[in-house]
Amino acid sequence: MKVKLIVDGGDMKPGPAVAQQLGPMGINLGKVIGDVNSATAGFKGTKVPVEINVDGKTKTFTINVFSPPVSELIKKELGLEKGSGEALKYKVGNIPFERVVSVAKTKLPNLLAKDLRAAVKLVVGTCVSLGVLIDSKEAKEIEKEIDSGKYDKEIVGEITEVSADKKKELEAFFALKKAQQEKAKKAEEEAKAAEEAAKAAAATAAPGAPGVPAAPGAAPAIGTPATPAPGAKAATPAPAAAAKKK
Repeated sequence: MKVKLIVDGGDMKPGPAVAQQLGPMGINLGKVIGDVNSATAGFKGTKVPVEINVDGKTKTFTINVFSPPVSELIKKELGLEKGSGEALKYKVGNIPFERVVSVAKTKLPNLLAKDLRAAVKLVVGTCVSLGVLIDSKEAKEIEKEIDSGKYDKEIVGEITEVSADKKKELEAFFALKKAQQEKAKKAEEEAKAAEEAAKAAAATAAPGAPGVPAAPGAAPAIGTPATPAPGAKAATPAPAAAAKKK
């Protein structure tokens, strides 16, 4: 029997998904969880695919750990909980190209990529969807530069380490970028709030709204006596019917 799960690296907790499948087989759930956490300790803070192979007769099991999805590895590199909800508009991080190579090397055995260069381009594509900059540039721009050969040295040499100076430079760039994004987002929210307020005010001031006088010359509302024009005689109500003679 095979049980496939996605667990938090080094921090799997008891849950119905495991208990319902392994409990009836008499498998020690505490040991399963402990062994999974030991096997995934290197991926702490990352979602990890795990497969538990169980022998129902001997009550034994083996654990296979697969490398996390590319998106999870990128988020781990940048300390992110999630990607951007508007990837084309707002960026959530700035990753060095060398770390892109590192992620590609980790995932290469599990990717449909013929070589490291192809794997790197797949990782870059994921950065596009997450809203992550690479070397302070749009990920799509990096794709073009890979094709032009600009990053051949890093790819061929499988360079994954980043200098302290480059780290500081990328961090400073993104700090400025983040401040600009927050300022733009705040201005956008204020403009939207002002637009909604204007619409509400216009709706309240519309003719016929409760407590708002009708525009000059407008027909009176049904049931409302008309006001005579200056100099005109007011209409005289029709006389009541004569009382019946006794």
